[in-house]
Amino acid sequence: MAQRGIDRGFTLIELMIVIAIIGILAAIAIPEYEDYVIRSQVAEGVSLAGGLESAFSYTYAMTGTAAGSNPAADITQTISGTYVKSVALTAPGQITVSFGPNANYHLTNGTIVWTAYRSADGDIAWVCNDGAATTRTITGPPALAPIADAASNGSLSSADNDAAYLPPICQ
Repeated sequence: MAQRGIDRGFTLIELMIVIAIIGILAAIAIPEYEDYVIRSQVAEGVSLAGGLESAFSYTYAMTGTAAGSNPAADITQTISGTYVKSVALTAPGQITVSFGPNANYHLTNGTIVWTAYRSADGDIAWVCNDGAATTRTITGPPALAPIADAASNGSLSSADNDAAYLPPICQ
């Protein structure tokens, strides 16, 4: 009797099952990865705002007045990044982070507004809001008073207004 050779390789059905599993995993992973990318782009804006927060705090401590523009806080260069179009003091005690065209479409032309609040002992805390509240508590007493009356529209995206991508402190 002649002995048959051993077949090697995968059958078509086995290959189709592997491709289907890869497709299912990709369908789950791609949206999660997009959220990760968007949040990292928002983090760039928060990081860039940190430098301006320090400059504002220093100027406020030295002069006793709330700077309303970058030059008033001794910042002469434009603050921008890969995804951030600008970071600027747009009103006394208010920083606006604007996202540019390189950012994800959820962020393009969107802004995050940080308002400076002063505690009773003079410490400055930055709260993600539009500055409309006259008092606000971050985690508990004491209540914080805004450093300057400032009004702005604080929306993350002008197109989608999707607050899900804001930093956790803003939600």
